[in-house]
This record gives sequence, C-alpha cells and structure tokens, in this order.
Amino acid sequence: MYLIMYIKKGVRVLGIAESFIKGEAKSILVGIVMRRDLIIDGVIIDYVTLGGLDSTDTIIRMFNTLSRNDINYIMLSGSVISWFNVIDLNRLYYEINIPVISVSYEETEGLLKYFKEYFPRDWLYRYIIHLRNGSRRSLRLSNGMRIFYRSIGVSRVEAEEVIDRFTLEGKYPEPIRVARLIARAILKSYKKYIKF
Repeated sequence: MYLIMYIKKGVRVLGIAESFIKGEAKSILVGIVMRRDLIIDGVIIDYVTLGGLDSTDTIIRMFNTLSRNDINYIMLSGSVISWFNVIDLNRLYYEINIPVISVSYEETEGLLKYFKEYFPRDWLYRYIIHLRNGSRRSLRLSNGMRIFYRSIGVSRVEAEEVIDRFTLEGKYPEPIRVARLIARAILKSYKKYIKF
C-alpha cells in the first residue's frame, strides 16, 4: 500500500497568487497558508516587478519571512506571472526544500513568440527557465474540471492528490483562490489611493 502523509488534517499548503494592472511597475503577490481542513493560519504579501525576473527571489523571501517549518507544499497560480516574470521552479524547490506545484487553467499555444517579442534582450534566459520547469500535465479533478500542472520534488500521484483535495469547486485550489481574492482586493484598494 502506498502510504501518503498529505491526507492528514494538519498538512499545510502555501498558496501564492497575484494581481496586477498592465502598465504599473509592480504586481501584488499574496501567500496563504492553508491546512488540509481548509483553515487559514498564515498570510504574507509582497511585490514583484512586471516583466522582471524577480519572481523566484520574491517567493523565496516570502517563504523565509513566514519562518515556518510546518509548510508541506508550495502551490503557485502559474509559473509565468506578472507579465512574463518566469518562476524558476527548480531553484525554488532546491532553495526551500519543499515540493512545488504550479497550477494553470487553460490550453496554451506556447510562450516563445511572446518572450521574443516583448523581451528581445533576455528572451533566451526566460525561455531556458521556462523549459527547465518541464512540461505541463493535464489533470481531471474529482469535480470534473480539467487543469494543468507542473511539479518539482513530489510524485505525480501525490501532486495530483494534493491539488484535488484542496479544490472544492471550479478550477482553483482553495489556497490559490483565497490568495487571488486577497491580492485583487488589495489592488483595488491601492488603485484608489496609491500609485505603486
């Protein structure tokens, strides 16, 4: 029998999602620590540069700032965020030593042409990171929805079980869904008062 530790109630996922307005300098990144029983017991907020290459460093900083040793997985809403700011999933895993799962929601025709068009000076660097992140796998959730994911440091069976167990309805796992809601609320509030 394949025994899996993530079925326990106390297993925690750090879900990270963003919100941004094209043309602004920064994107808001929110992290939610959520237990298997869907209790939230941690929140962190940071910023990344639109079109930059600082997403991996920012996520590592967020994890380190939380200063917790009870997080079992990091779950990201995509591996290319904040207008082509590519997350290095391998580096993220090896620096924090926790399995990384990146979830996306739509079919894609590929990013190479966009890297070349928008980033003529460093498109190859971005594309190499993107290739090293590996191919996406398709997953049909228990609720019937289809999503895509990449994972580092975790078996396919375990990654798919974690995604499925944390997804109540729709395509978004709860840690990502809640992080996304908070990021959007912060952005909406900032738009009223602050240019950032």
